[in-house]
Amino acid sequence: MKKISVLLVIFMSIFTLSLTACGKNDNKLRISEVTHSVFYAPLYVAMNMGYFDEEGLEIELTNAGGSDTVMSSLTSNSADIGLMGPESVIYVRNNGMKNAPKIFAQLTACDGSYLIGRASNPANANFDWQSLKGKYIIAGRKGGMPAMTLKYILEKNYNLTTGLSGENVDVILDTVIEFNLTTSAFLGGTGDYVTMFDPVASQTVQNANYVNVAALGDEVKDVPYTCFVANSDYLSKHSDKVEKFMRALKKGYDYLVKATDDEIVASLKKSFADTDDGLLLASVKSYKQLGAYADSFVLKQSSWDMLHKIIDNAGELKGNVNYADAVDTSFAQKVMA
Repeated sequence: MKKISVLLVIFMSIFTLSLTACGKNDNKLRISEVTHSVFYAPLYVAMNMGYFDEEGLEIELTNAGGSDTVMSSLTSNSADIGLMGPESVIYVRNNGMKNAPKIFAQLTACDGSYLIGRASNPANANFDWQSLKGKYIIAGRKGGMPAMTLKYILEKNYNLTTGLSGENVDVILDTVIEFNLTTSAFLGGTGDYVTMFDPVASQTVQNANYVNVAALGDEVKDVPYTCFVANSDYLSKHSDKVEKFMRALKKGYDYLVKATDDEIVASLKKSFADTDDGLLLASVKSYKQLGAYADSFVLKQSSWDMLHKIIDNAGELKGNVNYADAVDTSFAQKVMA
């Protein structure tokens, strides 16, 4: 009898621990972000202001250092949601992936990078895009949004040819250096220019040797530059969690739009502890002025079409991907209603 009682206690203990573990897993959302930038401020505000907590969600955020790595995290089920460039969704669908991840919300609406040059170049004192002829730009990973958008701007807006070598090319675009190594390569002496996101861009130009010459977001608008993506089966099986995520994200966006200067800094400081308060505020204001933070999380057909143009111009588009197949707007529409 005593043996049975002991076994019963052990069984109940295991059962209780299992329920506790399940409860924790049910509340957790594993998010893999392409990089860590003020460009994604609404997400961090929602985290730091406790809006996800209010929805009963525990956020586990990791920096993947590139959209391709984020996509790998999704397809291997090591992340639930990816914050990434939407081009990766097109790539996996072009490659025939079944039950491929879907975009369920748009976070940014234009390129959030800045073109950083060397102050030693006299042309940078009064920058003109045509002055990039004969120059070498570290552009980011081949097939990534930073490199492709820059290529589109140079070729379509300014009629400058681009390539990996100088032969019959106006501007050399280095797309070999990995995305998370571009800044260190530039600071180490490689190239005449590089694209950077804030706060890294603003931190860099605090050094008088470097200068911010242009915001790429001024050149191309209505681009779904960064989106939230999840596996199709995750969206269907965990629709309640995705809805909670969207409600919290919307609160973060709304707060950021209306917040005072002091409130903006306070709401982001936890995510950028090593960034100067003034620089952090200036970064947010610059992105607001650009219209970088999408005023609607619903990715439009017109934006999807613009994305295809950018990818096609870069020579990376194997075929058009149907908007309805790759984009699920139902979650975003609920919170934007």
